[in-house]
Amino acid sequence: MDTFFFSMNPSAKIPVFQNGSHIIYDTVEIIQYIERIAEKVSSGGNNLNLSSREVVEWMHKIQEWDSMYFTLFHVPDKYRLYVSKFLRRVIIARMAESPDLASAYHCKLRDAYDTDDKLKNADVLRRCENHLVRLLDEVEVKLGETSYLAGEEFSLADVVLIPVLARLQLLNLEDEYINSRPNTADYWMLVKQRPSYKKVIGRYFDGWKRRKTLLKTWCFIRIRSMLRKY
Repeated sequence: MDTFFFSMNPSAKIPVFQNGSHIIYDTVEIIQYIERIAEKVSSGGNNLNLSSREVVEWMHKIQEWDSMYFTLFHVPDKYRLYVSKFLRRVIIARMAESPDLASAYHCKLRDAYDTDDKLKNADVLRRCENHLVRLLDEVEVKLGETSYLAGEEFSLADVVLIPVLARLQLLNLEDEYINSRPNTADYWMLVKQRPSYKKVIGRYFDGWKRRKTLLKTWCFIRIRSMLRKY
């Protein structure tokens, strides 16, 4: 919500990745950019071993699922409404601090109310759930053929899928969406043993840290919902 962010990205979308003067806003493009840098460093700039077309297609397919409303629908109303009111106060405060950006902040305030209205519409949740089910069913079929999503080796397709499964676990929906699919359940147990998973995600999911992570997720989703359209 701060003015420095708007100067870096006038569209006010997240995520944002900045490397020097180079700024990227799309999640998949950010991942591919980091991959190219890593490959150049490891190979010395020769014979870059970049992700296959299948890996890239899976990344885009997973990214097409909009997790925002799905997540907000599964947040208890009392917490969601509290965060919503807090963020509106933040926006109003920013409008007063930065009159030159008042119109942009006003758009986000209006969008916050629009989001609350959509959360009262059961059809919005139904569409999110149906999209997720179709995606996970396709993943289940693929994992019946290979150990990982795009073959027998861990790839960036798995990197994009794992946070989706982690979010379902965080929302206590693991039985409904993961364990009900045997291949996906086995895969989920496998990837959770990876040191990178334990370092990046797993350590935030134990005991009281899980509640803290869930609260941060709710706040992040609300902020994202106000920024995503502009």
